[in-house]
Amino acid sequence: MNFKVTKATACLLAGVVTLGTVSYGALANPTAGVSSYASNIMTVSAMPTAGVSLAFTNTMMASAENVVLASVQENETPEVAEGQMAEGQMEEAQPAEENPYANIGIAQLEGGLNVRSTPSEEGDVIGQLYNNSCATILGEENGWYLIQSGNVNGYVKADYVSVGNEEVIRAASRRVANVTTETLRVREQPTTESEIVTLVPEGDQLTVVDESIEGWVGVTVTEGTGYVSTEFVSLDTEYVYGETIEEIETRLQKEEEARQAALRAAATSQAATSSNANFNYTAPSGTGASSVVDFASQFVGNPYVYGGTSLTSGADCSGFVMSVYAQFGVGLPHSSYAMRSVGYGVTDMLPGDIVCYSGHVGIYAGNGTIVHAANERYGITYSSVDYMPIIAVRRIF
Repeated sequence: MNFKVTKATACLLAGVVTLGTVSYGALANPTAGVSSYASNIMTVSAMPTAGVSLAFTNTMMASAENVVLASVQENETPEVAEGQMAEGQMEEAQPAEENPYANIGIAQLEGGLNVRSTPSEEGDVIGQLYNNSCATILGEENGWYLIQSGNVNGYVKADYVSVGNEEVIRAASRRVANVTTETLRVREQPTTESEIVTLVPEGDQLTVVDESIEGWVGVTVTEGTGYVSTEFVSLDTEYVYGETIEEIETRLQKEEEARQAALRAAATSQAATSSNANFNYTAPSGTGASSVVDFASQFVGNPYVYGGTSLTSGADCSGFVMSVYAQFGVGLPHSSYAMRSVGYGVTDMLPGDIVCYSGHVGIYAGNGTIVHAANERYGITYSSVDYMPIIAVRRIF
């Protein structure tokens, strides 16, 4: 829409007033409730020039307002504009709300994406973004993004990064509830009157699947979906970030050292436990991961006990995994959350690997199953490995 706005110019000198006409094109994005022409209104000083009465000044101001209002098109809203004029106030234009995801990029390449020192294939590889890892987009140059992800700062091919896509970003992240109370009660429904589904220890972390109810969040547990009060958890969002070449090399070295240490400990433990006359089950017979599964499977049918670590009298999920691996000389934390950092991460599950879930952990037994201390109802048992979304798979041997 094009229109003319008559701009009143009061040259209150010796009683002379001139009215100039200025043409304007369509003005984009007028402030809500304020027509676009309003920003072009000239302000007339309240102090009259010498020799000109205040009454005359006020008359000219009123005339200027009438001229402007007369030029308003039919599709404008005179009542709003008139109200703004009468008060002598003008609402300032508010900036459009920024997209919180505008500068967030998610790597979309199986096997990972090289981060280079310059925006070119000839640039040195200084790090890596893993598939679905998150990065902040700092700039763009010739089909390359300058990114920051963790401690990695460099260039990646723009073709393999999705930027500003809320759906992709949410899919690549995980909303979590960190347990901040000694024992968290997970309930069937979002009310304190509801039955308790399970208990979760302080320091553990649960995957959030529902934040639609004030004061409560839905989380995934072994028994399915339950609800916890937000009074006893802190909420956070987890992303996967890239690594520098130095960080990758350091991590791989530590993982190999841990693997070798586990093998040595298992060999020592095997000799010690095989001579233990009080041990009622077959002692570990080997140092490989398959031996872990053979040993752990003997305890299927034994009870689940919250906080327990006894393979015979009862253990909870992390207590069971911890106690099994202890027989191989491997010390693990009594926490399903902490077990996500033991050993080293893998994607090709093998028997003996530790499978981590939201608030739960088990041992991969092969053939798509895990052996684990499930809950009070089922005790130590077998379950399908994908009965819950897998968060991490860690390998010790």
